[in-house]
Amino acid sequence: MIIKEPEKFFSKSYVVCLGAIICCLLWGSAFPCVKIGYKLFAVDTESIPSLMLFAGMRFSLAGILVIVFGCITQKKFLLPKAKNLWRIGLVSVFQTIAQYSFFYIGLAHTAGVKASVLNGLGVFFTIISACFIFRTEKFNLIKLLGCILGFGGIVLINIGGDFSFTFSLLGEGFVIFSGLSSAIAAGLVKIFSKYENTTALCGYQFFFGGIVLIILGLSLGGKINGVSVGAVFMLLYLAFLSACAFTLQGFLLKYNPVSKVAVFKSTNPLFGAVFSAIILGESEQLLSWFTLLALVLVCLGIFIINKFGEKRIKIEKSG
Repeated sequence: MIIKEPEKFFSKSYVVCLGAIICCLLWGSAFPCVKIGYKLFAVDTESIPSLMLFAGMRFSLAGILVIVFGCITQKKFLLPKAKNLWRIGLVSVFQTIAQYSFFYIGLAHTAGVKASVLNGLGVFFTIISACFIFRTEKFNLIKLLGCILGFGGIVLINIGGDFSFTFSLLGEGFVIFSGLSSAIAAGLVKIFSKYENTTALCGYQFFFGGIVLIILGLSLGGKINGVSVGAVFMLLYLAFLSACAFTLQGFLLKYNPVSKVAVFKSTNPLFGAVFSAIILGESEQLLSWFTLLALVLVCLGIFIINKFGEKRIKIEKSG
């Protein structure tokens, strides 16, 4: 299907809503699918090199898909400018190598439902880094309120039903580090996209980051012990969801205000928790009152930040 007027099409409210929800559904499905991928490929979840190897396979393939898509849509071979290779490398360090090393290791050592809620912390890291590190926007009381609600949800999900605080560095800690790395990467992408085609920047950082993870995993003794048709299809799906969600979100962001699209990311923790509950059989944890309340707090905090944060700034300026 060829869209003759992409700006008009992608700026329609129902297209923005549907497209953004599809992105969140894809990202949410990654939590249980990664865990299933561990089983299908017989990945030793206690072996960090093996986890890095598995992550590298996924994201190098995702990078290829993004680059191919970019070549097709732009009707030319997509190559980054030589002077921007260092920018791609720096983004790759935080976006793919660090973020997903932390994410894959953390997800292997904590429940999918819990990881999906903890992953929502990355949105707040992004807001804080944008305001205080990269200085691309201003901090205000509404954003502070959103952060407080989000952090409240993070604390609550760790307290547990019996109010016992369960936390491990390799589990919950690494999932949080993944969110922090993602926030830094988001700031870098926003700045570096001024100098390089966004599709090329993100596609090649995925590819190079994935290759680095594969090399590190193999050199440190990582192994993939089982390869089957089901395992290959799962790997393809994981790569596809990253490539598809990224490219679709790119079109939405190109033709709409960032806040209009970003507000839907409040559903990421919810979809991740629901998919984990259904696919991994973690419904008992999902349906417990503390997990549901944590999800509400995290989603409400993200919603408030994305929906009202910038509006408050505009009101203050006009006054």
